[in-house]
Amino acid sequence: MLDQAVLGIGLLVVLVIGSWVVKRIRGGSADERQSRDRHRAAQKRDPPVEIGDVETVAISEFTDHHSGERQAVGKIEGFVVFVEDVPGGCEPTDVIRIKVLSFNRGHTSATATFLETA
Repeated sequence: MLDQAVLGIGLLVVLVIGSWVVKRIRGGSADERQSRDRHRAAQKRDPPVEIGDVETVAISEFTDHHSGERQAVGKIEGFVVFVEDVPGGCEPTDVIRIKVLSFNRGHTSATATFLETA
């Protein structure tokens, strides 16, 4: 009876470890692989904006910056722009004008400041 319990637990451990190994080899879920592929492609292309450019974007979502500040997220030709100082009344899908301030280290996203609602 004890041998069967040990065998069952051993089989369970092998299944858990085996599924983890298969997932690591496959590279995670389809969404994770797609995200990695998009990130690699973004690293290879030049940003569609320059520092100082004034652009019009739609807010796609809001995120909390590591500083605790709420930032809007917009995209310009698929290029991600984090927008600071967005008024509290703005919501996703609102169209705003922004000024590009800087790029992240890999130039895969930019930081901008809110100018006005478009």
